[in-house]
Amino acid sequence: MSQAVVSNGMVFLAGQVAGDTSQDVGGQTRQVLAAIDRLLGEAGSDKSRLLSAQIFLADMADFAAMNKVWEAWVVPGQTPARATVQAAMAAPDYRVEIVVTAASA
Repeated sequence: MSQAVVSNGMVFLAGQVAGDTSQDVGGQTRQVLAAIDRLLGEAGSDKSRLLSAQIFLADMADFAAMNKVWEAWVVPGQTPARATVQAAMAAPDYRVEIVVTAASA
């Protein structure tokens, strides 16, 4: 499975989850966003070029904690279109998964 695909001036990332699932949703969100930063950089883009984001939470009760980390991470005035939903995760310890699409440089 590809972690990132670059096509027609766009970067499509696979869903990113935390490596250390012992952390709460805030810690897991920070890990996921760090992975997104790394993958976008490897693809020649960055978070200022985000176009859309899909955020999956194991429990919507975690929305405020996740959103606090998200808001601190995104570039003010350049926030992407976003959807956040509650979803069953691939593993029970995952609290958040994020998928993004960005413009390439």
